[in-house]
Amino acid sequence: MNRSAILSLLGTLLLVFAVAAIGGLATASSVDTWYRALEKPVFNPPDWVFGPAWTALYLMMAVAAWRVLYSGGWTPASAALSLFAAQLALNGLWSVLFFGLRRPEWALFEILLLWLAILLTTRRFFAHDRVAGWLMLPYLAWVSFAALLNASIVRLN
Repeated sequence: MNRSAILSLLGTLLLVFAVAAIGGLATASSVDTWYRALEKPVFNPPDWVFGPAWTALYLMMAVAAWRVLYSGGWTPASAALSLFAAQLALNGLWSVLFFGLRRPEWALFEILLLWLAILLTTRRFFAHDRVAGWLMLPYLAWVSFAALLNASIVRLN
């Protein structure tokens, strides 16, 4: 891998994990207090699952975006990468709405937009690089599950 490839990979990792950090800050304000007191569905995973799952998903997202960027450059991939940036912003916003503002009903509406943005991004990524598309599918599956969890929490509370 040449220097340019390494720098662009580091840039995508930095961007994605910066959004993860923002989400983590919003989550930290409520996860041990407000969130613990919420009624949750029986299929809610144990708390320890979320950190490793999101770390793996963020890593796959960053590598997917890098593959799209590096496979053809910004200009041919600008639509796909713009969708990626939009879904990344929606990803960070969900944590702010759900945990930071403690508004799961707002987060439920927003996660539906996030899901659609991930789907569109994934489709575009497949068109540029099949591996990048495949790397996005676990994220789409997890957010599908997260939407179900979010809806259940809204219903139960």
